[in-house]
Order: sequence, then structure tokens, then C-alpha cells
Amino acid sequence: MRKFQRQITDFEEIIALLDSCDTIRLGLLDSPYPYVVPLSFGYEVKNGKLYIYFHCAREGKKLELIKRDNRVCVEADRLNSYVDRGDSVTADYASVIAFGTAELVTGEECVRGLELLLEHCRIKGHSAAACAARDITAVVKITVDEITGKRRFPLQ
Repeated sequence: MRKFQRQITDFEEIIALLDSCDTIRLGLLDSPYPYVVPLSFGYEVKNGKLYIYFHCAREGKKLELIKRDNRVCVEADRLNSYVDRGDSVTADYASVIAFGTAELVTGEECVRGLELLLEHCRIKGHSAAACAARDITAVVKITVDEITGKRRFPLQ
């Protein structure tokens, strides 16, 4: 990070920022170009470690790429506004970038991932267990190994 004064170093503040985001962008290794896709997500912190969950079809490009190489990058951001600085305009933003490994989960962990996704997306009236039992949805867990946050302006 070039401008260290913008870095968010407090883990709880990074998690609060992630909680305020409704979409992650998942980066996967592909050839000849990287593959990036926006996704709904859920997450949890256990023993100081962040786990991010998303769902997808049981077949497709994401799962093929994860099977080939499960190292991933996750990005989430929030644009608060644009700020007129007189002689220029800048963005009042905050963002998170994480690196980790992705794996397909099944059974109770699949249901847990769907519960977290429904909770984070504020979707009520649907059963994660019933969704998992339909056997048309895959759930992927990302174990985050490294995470950083950045913001344009300090919180007030």
C-alpha cells in the first residue's frame, strides 16, 4: 500500500467495513486473464480468523477454476460520496482486500454457509437447510489468510 495513512489496521474496523458491503468480487486464476466475478456473501469470524461463504451452481467456471487452483483474492468496497476539493474531485471510499483459499463445503458446513449468507443479505423466510437439501446449490468457504483495509478519509 503506497499511502499508509489510509490503511485500516484494526481487524474489528475491517470486519465492520466488510459487514457494510453487500457484494464481494472474487478473483480467480485463469488463463490468459484473471477471472473476477461479483457475488453475494456471508461471513463469520471464529477464533480471530475470517471465513467468507458464497453460493453458486454445482457446475461452472468458478468451481472449475477453484479445483485447478484454490488461491483466491476477495475485494469489497463502499463508495460514500465524491468530494469536491476545489481544484479536484476525490472519492470518499473504503475497501477491503483479502487473500485466502477456497473450498467446496458440504453437510452442516454447507448449511452454516447458507445461514450466514441469508443473514448477511438480510433475507428472511427461507431455510438454509431446505436450500441445501435441494442439491442444486454449491457453497464455497474462503479461509482468509491475509486481509487489509483502506479508506480515503478517517472515520469521524
